[in-house]
Amino acid sequence: MTSGEFVSNCTADALSSAAQLLKAGGLVTLPTETVYGLGADATNQAAVSRIYKVKGRPADHPLIVHIYSMQSLGEWADEIPSYAISLARDFWPGPMTLVLKRSMLAEDFVTGGQPTVGLRVPDHVVALALLSAFEKIGGKGIAAPSANRFGHVSPTTAQAVQEELGEYLDSTDLILDGGPSSVGVESTIIDCTSGAPRILRPGAITGEMIETSTGLKVSTTVSDIRVSGSLENHYSPAATVSLNRIPESGEGFIALSEEQTPNGVIRLASPNSVEEFARLMYSALRDADAKGVKSVVVIEPIGDGLALAIRDRLMRASKGR
Repeated sequence: MTSGEFVSNCTADALSSAAQLLKAGGLVTLPTETVYGLGADATNQAAVSRIYKVKGRPADHPLIVHIYSMQSLGEWADEIPSYAISLARDFWPGPMTLVLKRSMLAEDFVTGGQPTVGLRVPDHVVALALLSAFEKIGGKGIAAPSANRFGHVSPTTAQAVQEELGEYLDSTDLILDGGPSSVGVESTIIDCTSGAPRILRPGAITGEMIETSTGLKVSTTVSDIRVSGSLENHYSPAATVSLNRIPESGEGFIALSEEQTPNGVIRLASPNSVEEFARLMYSALRDADAKGVKSVVVIEPIGDGLALAIRDRLMRASKGR
C-alpha cells in the first residue's frame, strides 16, 4: 500500500465508499480525537479477526465499539445505569469509553469473551461522518482499537498508521486522513457495571469530571475487567524510555518547554502545556525511532487529570516491549 492510497480528501463520496468497504468486511483506519483507530464492522467476526491479525493482538483483548450516538447504547448494552446515561450526555461525543453489560449484539469476538462491552462516540468530524454513513447502510458500530502493532506507540496521524501498518494491510483496506489527533492519548475507560463508576484507564475525562457529572464518588475497588492498554508494558517505542532523570549526550529528551536541554541531547518535544504534551507525546516517541535514538528520557508533567493519563502511558512505555 502506498501513501497515494490514503483518502486524504474525506469527501462525502469517499466516506460512503469507506462505509461500503466496512460493510463488505474490509478494514478502514479512521481518525479520532484521541488516536487513530483500526476499524472493522463490529458484528462481522471475520473482519474483526483481521484487526487482531494486523495488530498482532491477543484474542482475549476486548475491542472498543464506536457508535454514532448514545441512541445506540441500548442495542449494544443491557442494564444501563442512570449514571452511565449522565456520562454519555455530558461527554459524548468525546474521549470516553463506557464499559457496560453486553447485549446479544456484542459477541465474544469483540468483547474478548467477557460479559461486558466498551462503547464510545468519538469527537471527530470524519469519524462521525463515517459512523453516520455506516449506520445508514445498516451498520451497527465500528470496532476500532488503536491502529498500531500490539504494544507499540499509538498513531496520532495517518502517516504514522501507514508507517506502522502499511505492510500488514490489504490493498483494498483504507486509511482515512483526518489530520493530527487533537487529544493524543486514548480515551478514559469507565466501568459502569456496578453501583458507582470506576476508572479502568485514565484519559482526558477525569475523575473530578465524572463525579461532577454523576453525583457519585468514583469507586477505587479493583476490577477484573480486561481493557485496552492495561498491560504493564504498552505504548512502547523501540527506544528504551526512562523517566525523570537528567538526559545524557546522544539521548532523546521530552519535557515541558521550561526544562532546559543539556548539551548533546536530542530534544524531541518541548510542549508548553499538559494538553500539548498529550498531543505531541506519541509522535515524539515515534520520531525517536525514526532518528535512530536508542534511549529517550521523559520528564513527566505533574498534577491530576490529563497529566495522570500521560504518566500512566509513560510508565507502561518505560517497561519496554
